[in-house]
Amino acid sequence: MKVSAEILNLIPYKPGKPISETQREYGLSEVIKLASNENALGPSPKAIEAVESHLKIQHRYPDPSCYDLVQKISKVWGVPATQVAIGNGSNEIIDLLIRIFCEPGDAILTSKAAFVAYQVCAQAARVKVKTVPMKPDLTLDLKAIADYFFHNPTAGIRIIFIPNPNNPTGTLVAGRELDEFLVRLGNRDDVLLVFDEAYTEFVRNPEFREAAKFYRHYSNVIVIKTFSKVYGMAGFRLGAMLAPEYVLEYYNRVRNPFNVNELAQVAGMAALEDKEYIKSSQKLVWEGLDYFYKELTRLNLKYYPSEANFVLFETKRDSEEVHKNLLKKGLILRPVQNYGFRTLMRMTVGLPYENKKAIEAIEKMLTEVSEIG
Repeated sequence: MKVSAEILNLIPYKPGKPISETQREYGLSEVIKLASNENALGPSPKAIEAVESHLKIQHRYPDPSCYDLVQKISKVWGVPATQVAIGNGSNEIIDLLIRIFCEPGDAILTSKAAFVAYQVCAQAARVKVKTVPMKPDLTLDLKAIADYFFHNPTAGIRIIFIPNPNNPTGTLVAGRELDEFLVRLGNRDDVLLVFDEAYTEFVRNPEFREAAKFYRHYSNVIVIKTFSKVYGMAGFRLGAMLAPEYVLEYYNRVRNPFNVNELAQVAGMAALEDKEYIKSSQKLVWEGLDYFYKELTRLNLKYYPSEANFVLFETKRDSEEVHKNLLKKGLILRPVQNYGFRTLMRMTVGLPYENKKAIEAIEKMLTEVSEIG
């Protein structure tokens, strides 16, 4: 059977290396994984309790509308229930938005080194991907993105993806630049502005404005949220979308009827109410980032201040060689050469002892892997 060129040339998303695989490959008893931006605290205790209480009814299909979860999100986040949709992780939402609003040959627009899922989902749907360079400090250039849209009216750009903060850089856009972007592109009927807000709960920048707080003022703004980060539910695969009613109408036509399982729904409701757990997650990340900043400075390794639960830092070495060296030491970090960064590594905040061991492994690596000349 013939396969389209877009599929033949598609480079699949590469997740972080599993702990078990690393243990088998290197004969290690202990492995620390700081590669996938997971919450080191594990799920909320209230979420675990909720899941355990629903295990006996898993012979029943889940509520296809996720009614109770939608109502809980509406209450906790202060958004209309009629503008909330649920997905099997935020990736499903990204995939479906592209399928709904783009035809083969159309295009999406985002930044270089933005979250790779946009490109994967678009290419799988035979949709082109247009990108603009980041600024030198690895922040998204919203002016350049808007300029590209207006200077290329025949490109067929239907969706602009703005990851804020961005993965893998940890940087964000805020303040006047964001306002000017919305003035230029808000309330248009020919393009959607999708703000991907996976990490907003970790932001400390006082100028940051969460899109969930202003999306209702713009008919073409959509917000994507995830339960994988601050809520510690990556394994449950749960995401949410805040969008105008017309978007939800189309979304609910094409999503699978039971796309979110019952356990994910009840865990999500419980996690939303666990305020102490959320505060603990934030405290862990903020203290971990500050520790990384101090230690990376001591090691004379440049880093990019992060508004997420990870830090991107300079190794001065080929990151794949760094990756292999650290694997042998039982440390899994994330090389980001697929984003165009040859010598940068991304490191997730872990538990304090994990962070300490990571720095010890990195310090030893510096004497074992040669710098790039």
